[in-house]
Amino acid sequence: MAHAIVETSTAAPRHGLVTLTHVMYGLHAFSALMGVLTPAFVVTSFLAGWPSIIAVIINYVKRDEARGTYLDSHFSWQLRTFWYALLWVVVMGLLIMTLIGIPIAMIVATVVGIWVIYRIIRGWIALLEARPVRPYRSKDV
Repeated sequence: MAHAIVETSTAAPRHGLVTLTHVMYGLHAFSALMGVLTPAFVVTSFLAGWPSIIAVIINYVKRDEARGTYLDSHFSWQLRTFWYALLWVVVMGLLIMTLIGIPIAMIVATVVGIWVIYRIIRGWIALLEARPVRPYRSKDV
């Protein structure tokens, strides 16, 4: 059974904004990659790396230009990824304060790192296909 896809974003984004969104995904990916290639965790590199921080600043500055286009979902996707990852880092910091919480914090760091990489890849693929990022729903499959 085929499902009709209703597109809510009708305005076409300007080309420069699409390119800028690619750059922001690239900055986030670079930060996450530094976490994979260095002793740092992906999530801490993603949050503390200058490329990701620059991408978040650009995201907030240019967000109004993306409103009404499919890029609006990408801007929200990137910001939610950053802020939820930060929330989990705070939780990990609290866990590390106890001896018994250290192994749990290490597991959380690994899971959140994989989640960050997943969100960067999934968002970037949707951008390459010029479509909005949609939350996963089992009935959409």
